[in-house]
Amino acid sequence: MNNDKNCSDYPIRHHDVVIIGAGSGGVAMAASLLKRQPDLDIALLDPSTTHDYQPGWTMVGGGVFSAKSTRRRTESVIPDRCQWYRQAAERVDAGEHTVTLADGCRLGYQRLVVAPGLVLNWDAIEGLTDTLGENGVTSNYRYDLAPYTWSLVEQLKQGKALFCQPQMPIKCAGAPQKAMYLSADHWRRNGCLKTIDVSFHNAGAVLFGVDAYVPELMKYVEMYGVELNFQERLIAVDGKAKVARFAKTVGEETETVERSFDMIHVVPPQIAPEFIARSGLANPDGWLNLNPETLQHAQYPTIFGLGDASGTANAKTMAAVRKQVPVVAENLLASLRDQPLKAAYLGYGSCPLTVERGRIVLAEFGYEGALQPTFPTWLNDGTKATRMAWWLKAKQLPWIYWNGMLKGHEWLAKPANRQV
Repeated sequence: MNNDKNCSDYPIRHHDVVIIGAGSGGVAMAASLLKRQPDLDIALLDPSTTHDYQPGWTMVGGGVFSAKSTRRRTESVIPDRCQWYRQAAERVDAGEHTVTLADGCRLGYQRLVVAPGLVLNWDAIEGLTDTLGENGVTSNYRYDLAPYTWSLVEQLKQGKALFCQPQMPIKCAGAPQKAMYLSADHWRRNGCLKTIDVSFHNAGAVLFGVDAYVPELMKYVEMYGVELNFQERLIAVDGKAKVARFAKTVGEETETVERSFDMIHVVPPQIAPEFIARSGLANPDGWLNLNPETLQHAQYPTIFGLGDASGTANAKTMAAVRKQVPVVAENLLASLRDQPLKAAYLGYGSCPLTVERGRIVLAEFGYEGALQPTFPTWLNDGTKATRMAWWLKAKQLPWIYWNGMLKGHEWLAKPANRQV
């Protein structure tokens, strides 16, 4: 049944599988498990009444998609045979095989899947929350702000536009660049790029973490006249004064640099949900401690995980989740049957870098930056900006997401075979 359940009448309610999170990972996970074993009793935990196709927000900020097209009601995407508890998880007791919900109720499980996503830490940047959505301060990382990005881009005819990227890890590490490229392309097409100073401020030391894609990205950086500033971490925003402060590292020294702006696109630092560490499920950095190949918890064999909260070394993207789901589904069911875990995740992630309206660099790679292209080079060379990749991103992927991935279809997502 696809119902919003209140467990206040039950001291503890038991399910075969409890899934924390009804985002991309949680919903696709439930659907894939039910495709394989329809009689499973599955509970989904999530307080949100809306479900977002977050990869679309870059396109909203670039004037390509409407915000409305990226959002649906949560109840409309949860598989019919799942129980939906509209509550957040407060704590997992791995020893007792229970999850405590925000209202104090407890759920028992045979297997647990942790897929809560990550937390956008807006408050880590001084003054940011007071000025988001006004004074030229925006971010495509929020549903309500992505349209404001496009409004600012359309209105800006001259001045300074700053685009920021925080320290890793973040979800969709290419998104800060995507916002910059689409904005600069609009200004170029409208003849005002020459009167706008565009700069990129990256807390990291490189433009992109996989070298194979950097030459093509640099062509666009140069075409748009972008000033690159590495090892600059945004620490404060004064919206009314239109001034941003950065901590800039040069060698072993760090200094504070102030930069004025007419528009600034901000990406906040990102952290794992607190309950992961509170429940003893975290690695030393606070992320979910998983075996990177099987996606089973490193200490608790009845727990699996996937998605942005995971401590695996892959890029945190929806495309990564698409490949992780069948691995977890097969391994979870194998563990229920006391069978070896044979499905392997090789760290696949995809970042469609929208370098201009109509062309995308389709970066696909796995652990340690190993290239993992879906298509042969003759069809799409992922190291180049292509129209085919744009067509895939703009026309096909949203449909595949809503009608395929969330319904348990696993096209081009077969797990690798693990040596056991």
